[in-house]
Amino acid sequence: MQIRRDVPQRPAVLLLIAFTFAVFVWNVPDAVAFNNDGFVVSTSAGRLQGVARASGGAEFLGIPYAQPPVGYLRWHEPVEMKPWSGVRDTSTFGTPCAQPILGDWNKHDAENSKEDCLFLNVITPAWPPKSKLPVMLWIHGGANAGGTASSALYKDGTLVQHGIVLVTVNYRLGIFGFFAHPELTRASRHKAAGNYGLMDQIAALRWVRQNIAAFGGDPDNITVFGQSAGAQDTSLLMTSSLAKNLFHRAIAESGSAFMRPIPPLAKAEQSGEALAARLRAPKGTGSLPYLRNLSVAELLQAASVQDPKAPPILAPIVDGYVLSRDPAEVFSVGEESPIPMIIGSTTREFGVTASPDELRKMIEEFSGDLAPKALALYGLADGGQGTGDPLYGPVENQWLADQVFRCPVTTQAMSHRSAHQPTYEYQFERAIPGQEAEGSVHSADLPYVFGYYPRTGNISGKFGDTDFKLADWIERYWTTFAKTGDPNGGSLPDWPELGASQTFIELTQDGRVLVRSGGLRRAQCDLNREILHPKIGGSKGK
Repeated sequence: MQIRRDVPQRPAVLLLIAFTFAVFVWNVPDAVAFNNDGFVVSTSAGRLQGVARASGGAEFLGIPYAQPPVGYLRWHEPVEMKPWSGVRDTSTFGTPCAQPILGDWNKHDAENSKEDCLFLNVITPAWPPKSKLPVMLWIHGGANAGGTASSALYKDGTLVQHGIVLVTVNYRLGIFGFFAHPELTRASRHKAAGNYGLMDQIAALRWVRQNIAAFGGDPDNITVFGQSAGAQDTSLLMTSSLAKNLFHRAIAESGSAFMRPIPPLAKAEQSGEALAARLRAPKGTGSLPYLRNLSVAELLQAASVQDPKAPPILAPIVDGYVLSRDPAEVFSVGEESPIPMIIGSTTREFGVTASPDELRKMIEEFSGDLAPKALALYGLADGGQGTGDPLYGPVENQWLADQVFRCPVTTQAMSHRSAHQPTYEYQFERAIPGQEAEGSVHSADLPYVFGYYPRTGNISGKFGDTDFKLADWIERYWTTFAKTGDPNGGSLPDWPELGASQTFIELTQDGRVLVRSGGLRRAQCDLNREILHPKIGGSKGK
């Protein structure tokens, strides 16, 4: 069995595959900035010198929102930035957070990454600011293990020209962002460890609330949006008491709080102890100074070695501080943030290469007593070879996308709607031009969300009028939602709320917007809920 599109190989159990999802966007060079005088802003830590954008407005790049998480601050909650004197230049990106090379998609980021990385970027559509604009804060994807906010893809498109202030955020990744250990728990005033990457995102939100008005943003109208791991993190923040009231809307693209069970602190501590032993750390109180003195390279190397049959050990956990309960449970009982939400996925997401027999084994392992029903749904019962689909692809692709992405997304949408919150669901179906045979894969939506069309890398293509029209619609949906909590407005095609009939829109391959009802992949996702979330089950919303 092989997972396509540069995904690190994992065993055939679905829940382990779910840990590996990442955004595959090859780094593209930063566009040339146009320096002008007068782009000076005062913040809580000091003054910043920004630069003009070629399309109008201004950009302030590489703004530190917390002290460098190095030395004693490695594996410590983010600490407020110390004030500086003079004017700090913000004409270039800060460094990406420390990460290993996970594939071509993050090679550039990894080779330039450092532990000192807690930077954010602010991009505005006009300068000087004329009125308060909605703020959209972007959480990048990359399996919480790679990637960066410092990319032309997120900075140089046309999204901000629709009347919003855009903030993109770096946060600690992998072993630096999600390492738990009993000594860290004992040393914490909150008696919790791990989730430092999520704490960084919350610290960035607090920075935005405190400072964004100086850039023309409205601190009382913030939308958090993200893709892949960034969408999962957006959903997790909706369940954290620490993030409550820090943002007012959410957009989750190809990610969900329901993507996998979140392990408890005790289990993460056990994994952390095993990793520390691999690094030959002394036991007891001497372990933390030892581990904090190790080099970035040593830690990244140790984190890359693990039992191939075990789930990754460096990921969000229920730590009792940032996350007090399993986030899926919080959504299931309607206790997440009471805010409007957009959520959706692409049609193909990740692919997997598996024979019918291999796929049958995966489905049986995942589905247990419900395996006969699952095999029948995918055309694999009684020795069948599986049923392909022109939109969703080969049967093995359908199954992986359903279980890891599509069904968790629809379940979160149903739960949020059941909590009587405005919920809008979509399915993105357009393939990158020139990649039609692959279909709409993971990250294919990003050029359309940001209005930026890469010329190199795995989401590059020969974009044309259909793409530009679809991108304009999506950018207008997203920014109208950021302004009002409802994506509808002006001449945009109607987008109904999810409602009891589970209505969603299709953003089609030929560039149309179609309204559908009855639930996205209803039979497959009802079964997924029956297997994983029996309290929600297949009957909820019928």
